Amino acid sequence: MKLAQRITQIRPSATLTINTKAQELRASGRHIVSLAVGEPDFCTPDHVCAAAKAAIDQGFTRYTPVPGIPELRTAVAGYFHDFYGVHTTMDTVVVTNGGKQSLYTLLQVLLDPGDEVLVPAPYWVSYPALVHLAQGVSVFVPTEPEAQFLVTVDQLEAARTARTRCLILNTPSNPTGCHYSQSALDAIAAWAVAHDIFVIADEIYDRLVYAPARPASLAPWWAKHPQGFAVVNGLAKSFAMTGWRVGYTLGHPDLIRAMTKMQGQSTSNICSIAQKAALAALTGGWECLEPMITAFARRRDMALDLVTDWGHITCPRPDGAFYLFPQVDSYYTPQVPDSTALCAYLLDKANVALVPGAAFGDDRCIRISYAVEDAVLASCLSQIGQALHKLCP
Repeated sequence: MKLAQRITQIRPSATLTINTKAQELRASGRHIVSLAVGEPDFCTPDHVCAAAKAAIDQGFTRYTPVPGIPELRTAVAGYFHDFYGVHTTMDTVVVTNGGKQSLYTLLQVLLDPGDEVLVPAPYWVSYPALVHLAQGVSVFVPTEPEAQFLVTVDQLEAARTARTRCLILNTPSNPTGCHYSQSALDAIAAWAVAHDIFVIADEIYDRLVYAPARPASLAPWWAKHPQGFAVVNGLAKSFAMTGWRVGYTLGHPDLIRAMTKMQGQSTSNICSIAQKAALAALTGGWECLEPMITAFARRRDMALDLVTDWGHITCPRPDGAFYLFPQVDSYYTPQVPDSTALCAYLLDKANVALVPGAAFGDDRCIRISYAVEDAVLASCLSQIGQALHKLCP
């Protein structure tokens, strides 16, 4: 069968591929622990589940408006008001099948063939594929662990060309967990406005930020320059709702109408039941997040201590999300020459599934998710350390 070139040039998601391999090994009888998937190990809050059950019982099972039910879009607008002081209305919001669909649709409606998109590296694995599917060109801007893997205005300016159309900025970051302060975001936003570069802010982890760091957002810049920014967020990470597939975009009304038009010809509305659950999440109080935030901060500190004890590595202290992204290339050998080979080695010798940094644009590193119970995390990191020391005592 002949397939279109655009799909043959796309690689499968590395995180999902690794998780599938771990499941296969488990099925064969191996005791494998996955630290590969970006998914909280907490349950969706009870009041959110109850709202979904009530929606089913009430027969709320029909099509809804493509961009989402009005009360949910209004609640999303309220979120940006309550947390970031942005006054807006539902016509600036579209609800999507997870944050990934928001990103996909945004790039589809913004890019013409050959438009360049600045992508700071390390980056989330799907960004280059989404840009490619929109016939854009990813221009990667490398960052360093010594700088917390955070891109600077000078680095962005050096990468800018006459073809630059967009910048994708992710904070807190997947895969690094590193987080831009509001002042750092402000500097980048001012640069983007000065050069007419549209900024897509991926803020899916914005509620998972650990003191003394504080949540930061480009939503206030959208309020001042709505034609130059879009903010993507969702409930997957903050409310442990990965399988519910609820994302949303804050954008200019013209942009939202364009996204709605495309969504109407692709998926139509997202699941009606998930919309009622999302409404309960956004309006039912945020206290339920505190135990998760406390646990993640504790695990972050424990994991960072254990990883540092391995020696021969550099690992920035993340301020958000639930990942570590240590630089481990000092452990590479002729037999284990890169991050992909190292993850295969650790899967075999330590029975732990990890994601190679190559999937995120930095082959020096590996990604570790600490979204597992403390004891499991400690055991896995100890096993990894022992396996690494066999490579480089």
